Amino acid sequence: MARLAALPAAMTLPAGIFALLALMVLPIPALLLDIFFVLNIAISIAVLMVALNARRPLDFSSFPSVLLFATLLRLALNVASTRVVLVNGHEGGAAAGEVIESFAAFLVGGNFVVGLFVFAILMIINMIVITKGAGRVSEVSARFVLDALPGKQMAIDADIAAGLVTADEARERRRDVSVEADFYGSMDGASKFVKGDAIAALLILGVNIIAGFAIGMASHGLSAAEAGEAYVTLAVGDALVAQVPSLLLSIAAAAIVTRVSDQRDLAGQIGGQFADPRGWLPVAMILGAVGVVPAMPQMIFLPGAAIAAAIWWQLKRRAAAPEPVIEEVEEVAPDHIALADVSDATLVTIELGYGLVGLVDAAQGAPLITRITGIRKQLSRDLGFVLPQFRIRDSLDLGAQDYAVLMGGISVARGNLRPGKLLAIDAGDVRSGPNGYGGLTGEATRDPSFDCPALWIAPAARDHAIAEGFLVVDPSTVIATHANQALLAEAHQLLGPDEVREWVDGLKSRAPALVEAVTPDPLPLAALTRTLRALVADGIGLAHPQPLFTSLALALQKTADFDAVIDAVRADMGARLTARIAQPGEALKVVTLDAGLEGAILGGMVDPATGQPLIEPDCGAMIVREINGIADAEGGPIALIVQPPARRALAALLKPRAPRCLVLSIAELPAAQPIAVVGVIGAADEAPALSAPHMQEMAA
Repeated sequence: MARLAALPAAMTLPAGIFALLALMVLPIPALLLDIFFVLNIAISIAVLMVALNARRPLDFSSFPSVLLFATLLRLALNVASTRVVLVNGHEGGAAAGEVIESFAAFLVGGNFVVGLFVFAILMIINMIVITKGAGRVSEVSARFVLDALPGKQMAIDADIAAGLVTADEARERRRDVSVEADFYGSMDGASKFVKGDAIAALLILGVNIIAGFAIGMASHGLSAAEAGEAYVTLAVGDALVAQVPSLLLSIAAAAIVTRVSDQRDLAGQIGGQFADPRGWLPVAMILGAVGVVPAMPQMIFLPGAAIAAAIWWQLKRRAAAPEPVIEEVEEVAPDHIALADVSDATLVTIELGYGLVGLVDAAQGAPLITRITGIRKQLSRDLGFVLPQFRIRDSLDLGAQDYAVLMGGISVARGNLRPGKLLAIDAGDVRSGPNGYGGLTGEATRDPSFDCPALWIAPAARDHAIAEGFLVVDPSTVIATHANQALLAEAHQLLGPDEVREWVDGLKSRAPALVEAVTPDPLPLAALTRTLRALVADGIGLAHPQPLFTSLALALQKTADFDAVIDAVRADMGARLTARIAQPGEALKVVTLDAGLEGAILGGMVDPATGQPLIEPDCGAMIVREINGIADAEGGPIALIVQPPARRALAALLKPRAPRCLVLSIAELPAAQPIAVVGVIGAADEAPALSAPHMQEMAA
């Protein structure tokens, strides 16, 4: 029904275009022609009023299209009226319609010579003054708007990254910027319609005059004077009928392109700016001085001076009167402190020293903002939930070239940069040279993200560094990569009840029964948030919610214990864990603990609060040292396979100290996963022994 109701409105414009074509081709009676002339004048006045009442140019964004159709209507009427004048002009003025006859008789007094001069003056005003000026303004405005378009887009991105606007507000601002560019570009071309219409009116008038003389004298036997009186008068009336709406549309176009965005319409804007009483007193004094000159018409100047003085007096009284109090605002005490003054709602903040502020300068392209927006999108895609907006700000507490990544007000990463230089990172592919850096010179440092050897080099040495095998990045990429690594390690802290609710709502639209099996019973929102945070901390992202929720639902059918549920989900999704460090079909590089060492850990002290085994400091240091040594020798990530009761304690030990080692329990190792045992911790010369039958089968 809605589509059927919208059909007549959708057919209005095509029907109007076909009507214009009919006006140009088919003969129409004089009465219908009069109706169309009145309609043309009414449309022109309506367009002018809309242009004057618009608060900003974009409020009348359809003006270029309206101008096109109004011009087509006027040209179609010129063609139709030309046909009527040339066919029926010998019968008298009424034969061409009452509108043309009235313009020819009343406006120019029936004298076609006067009409020609009036038409010429209107043409000069329209083409030379209004249309040419409006066209120049449109051209300059379009050029400035298009030149400023990249800067406006980057400013919107900067506001998003700083958390000043929401995604919907940014989307609306981008739409306004795009519409503004399209509008001024269209206006630059649409102003040519008015100029072309004026030229066409002049040519049509010439055709009517010449053809009128020829038809009147050749076809109807009129003398030259009679033909001029009959045809030229009607031709001038026809030209004036078309020129008046054309002039109105030219004024509307000029008013639109010369507008400045304001909260008021054009009348209110001009009236507000002329409401200053200081401008009217000089007007009254000058008019009065001119009026007392004996040769001047005193009966005109002196009343004008009196009116200007009265306006000055009224505006002065209005300015001196106190403004009405609309609403009383409670005055805030000096010692009052609001919650917004002491709290920071932004979860992730990137602080820059004053020497790095240029990285977010829109005039320099704001490279850091683009990078930060990119890592936020990538992290959201990898983790499976939308990360809250990041904020970038300067900090006087940092060194000039320092930066810090804060999560919840706590620093999770810090670094030092050299603005204006590039970081050449030795990722292991650099050819050896005299100074150990492939022959490249620069300030030695370490890559803050992966702790690789690196050099700060001049931008001119970029190609040389790449040729030597270095990975070359700019300072903004260094910050973005470091922030990405730091936030990925603490990603579970970014997941809150709001993010979980949004994530569950998205899954509910696809699998409502699966969601009902988990939440709100047996897991309410708070318990579900705790569970999902634990899984994210263990490296299980939420990007694929359906299999994860299925595993969670199955685990909840067996037990309600939190740790047992996490272990069950990890065991069910073991393939996803091993896929983080082993490609499909590739053998998983495995490290095990010596049976005696693992037994000592499980049989040793236990934390009374968590029930987890406690690892002695010397033993823990030895395990970390051995694990890192094996990872260095293998040149990539490895997995430590342990008994399920020991997994949590060893994972807590190794996660911050050996990030290249993934701790898995035997139950979490997929049955089809090929393995390659690369080391045994605690027994240097013993062959690896995997105590579980499952592991023995996998080794075979």
